[in-house]
Amino acid sequence: MALQPEGTPCWVDAMFHDVEGAKSFYSAVLGWTFGEASSEFGNYTQAYKDGKAVAAVVPPMPGEEMPSAWCLYFASPDAAATAEKIRAAGGEIMMEPMQVGDFGTMALAREPSGAIFGIWQGAAHEGFEKVGEPGAYSWAELCTRDTARVDAFLTAVFPYRAQQMEGGGEIDYRVYNVGENPVLGRMEMGADFPAEVPPFVSVYFGVSDCDAAVAKATELGARLVFGPMDSPFGRFAALTDPQNAPFAVIDMGRTEGEMPAMTDVA
Repeated sequence: MALQPEGTPCWVDAMFHDVEGAKSFYSAVLGWTFGEASSEFGNYTQAYKDGKAVAAVVPPMPGEEMPSAWCLYFASPDAAATAEKIRAAGGEIMMEPMQVGDFGTMALAREPSGAIFGIWQGAAHEGFEKVGEPGAYSWAELCTRDTARVDAFLTAVFPYRAQQMEGGGEIDYRVYNVGENPVLGRMEMGADFPAEVPPFVSVYFGVSDCDAAVAKATELGARLVFGPMDSPFGRFAALTDPQNAPFAVIDMGRTEGEMPAMTDVA
């Protein structure tokens, strides 16, 4: 698989205090299997769907107390250069670009409103081996209350073409494209989001049946945040897993309604 174009989501991982619990949960909900933990890289463990790499889980470093959360990585041809763009655009580098064996170079960052994301300059590990299918990464949205700062930041850091969704009523939703390919949504956090919920990147995983996935997830201790609901993009739902990591599931084969009109943003 060729390296993804700059700004394309290319990998996702999460830190869990109970890694075995996370493996059991996502195996049941998304059908994942797991490889051997890599002790050389902090027991980083890849997840697979149908033998293709789709994500990874890792325990926290000793003394690390950050809550469990999925981290989305964006492809970069030069992680150090992207880090400088992030700083110049008002973001913060939380972890400087670091080479990870022969796999590639990673960095962690925070955009100006507070959502955390990663940068990945792939080498031997190019990123997702499967996307847009059941059990694999399918979409992501940056959820924020400060849309103006985030919109300016994203287009300053990545070569995105922005489009605003029309007819959304009170929903302020923007899509970012790499060329003609939509790669990221940006959604304004309205009154439906509790004030204590910080900005975050919502990661969607594909499922073959949204309702069945929600039923299995809640049976295993997940909390349903909203949905399932139908949309022109698929039937989806948002949840938090048993360790309070937010995630979403979407059945892209079950769509309802017409696709909304999109207007290019200068």
